[in-house]
Amino acid sequence: GLTSKAGSSAPSAGASAGGKAELTFVNWSGDEEKAAFDAVIAAFEQANPDITIKTDTVPYASVQTNLDTRFQAGNPPDLFRVSYIDMGQYTSQDVLLDLSASLDANAFEPGLFSAVVANGKPYGAPHQIDTTAILYRKDAFEAAGLTAPTTLEEAWTWEQFTAASNKLAKITKKGQSPFIYDWQSAGAYRWLTWLFEAGGALLGPDLKSAAIDSDAGRKAMDFTKSFFTNGWVAKNSSVKSTTYPDSAFESGTVAMAFAGSFLVPGIDTGVKKKFEYGAMPQPRDVAASTDLGGNAVVAPKNGKNTAAATTFLQYLVSEDAMRTYCQATNELPTLKSLTSSQLDFAIRPDLMA
Repeated sequence: GLTSKAGSSAPSAGASAGGKAELTFVNWSGDEEKAAFDAVIAAFEQANPDITIKTDTVPYASVQTNLDTRFQAGNPPDLFRVSYIDMGQYTSQDVLLDLSASLDANAFEPGLFSAVVANGKPYGAPHQIDTTAILYRKDAFEAAGLTAPTTLEEAWTWEQFTAASNKLAKITKKGQSPFIYDWQSAGAYRWLTWLFEAGGALLGPDLKSAAIDSDAGRKAMDFTKSFFTNGWVAKNSSVKSTTYPDSAFESGTVAMAFAGSFLVPGIDTGVKKKFEYGAMPQPRDVAASTDLGGNAVVAPKNGKNTAAATTFLQYLVSEDAMRTYCQATNELPTLKSLTSSQLDFAIRPDLMA
């Protein structure tokens, strides 16, 4: 396994891949992610002079179409980024490289490693995760007489969240709302966070029978419907909307935004010095819950450079490379050695806790 020598770069597989190899890497990324990938790739190429990596950055909204086209043409990229919620689309078609012999499962947090496993085998390198919290405007909270909780133990209950949203509704101006929830575009599944907080489940233990028709299911449905009936969110902030929480927060139209940690670098640039903001945990009901986001990097099993691609994937999830990447992007690691240590986040480290 690679992480038994965590921190050292994996040996070059260039020669075994038939001399020099040029790998194409398709991904989507924000500015900070792009810079972090570039830095990790530069370090990798220096350690592996026989392998060069050419990055093709495409918009998140069109990445699947892009990949489908390449697969259909019989010319998939050597490496590509996949969100955990989309892994099944590729593992179900058996098009990914089995990394059983290349990754040390014990080096990763078990629950996070399981995101890349299908039929007992890992088909991707679990590169990073991210989590959702609430960003809030300090001026709005002051005007509404609210104090934000700082720890998970102090997180607001649904009742407290209701009271706070009602207070914010009274002080927000025309065209503004108390909050925006991050369920736009591909994020509709994040509604499940509320279901889990209420103690409900979408499926039964067999993962086949429906379990949503329950008291908890109705409670979650009623509560999230109240976002609209109480005027807490803009009418157009539905799962069909294309306005993401970060742009609404930056433009000053919401007092609170449910947002992933990966959005903080962009938000910090967008807000500039317009207002001060803090972060707090999501509200809880019978349970606390959050959205576990994040991405894996995978290789196609019929790729032309599988040995070189494997070498890069091992490097990408080595301790040094993962630390470098996560610290630069405000994202979170999957290696046990890093989840148990303090990371030095580049942007607003005060919020990251």
